[in-house]
Amino acid sequence: MWEKIIACDRTYDGLFFTAVKTTKIYCRPSCKSRKPKKINVEFYYDIIEVEKSGFRACKRCQPEVEHTPHIGLVRNVTSYLVNNYKQKVALQDIADYVGISPYHLDRLFKQETSETPRTYLEKIRIDKAMHLLKNTNHTNLEICYEVGFQSTSNFYKSFRRLTNCSPSEYRTLEG
Repeated sequence: MWEKIIACDRTYDGLFFTAVKTTKIYCRPSCKSRKPKKINVEFYYDIIEVEKSGFRACKRCQPEVEHTPHIGLVRNVTSYLVNNYKQKVALQDIADYVGISPYHLDRLFKQETSETPRTYLEKIRIDKAMHLLKNTNHTNLEICYEVGFQSTSNFYKSFRRLTNCSPSEYRTLEG
């Protein structure tokens, strides 16, 4: 277990916890905080046991949270995308909004959701387009620009990739 915390191995998160006797703090095996001396560490397999023993959760890796420590960041990004899908959104805009570098944002978001902010935004736009196709008489071109696509070819290509049909076919099927 000591080797796993030194390596910050994420695959062991949730399987055991490391508790530091001197600080009375417990962490995930993947925590990036400075590593304690080996003699000050106890290992626990259960979060209830570690808390009963008087340890508090690390504020950096948040082991008491079922999700990953980046869930707040992911929520902020998805909220931003949902609220700004009509605008032209660049990765730098999202990164500025959440306060981290574009590269780090892209990597963390993909790590947590298995997709990039760009593909997530595209899904939001296509979902909105499907709603408009089903519930309005707007033309495909109007819908394309209404949901934030900058080019019709990109709209049609994305729509077909995500729905396996064109916008017109979708309107006919759902109409």
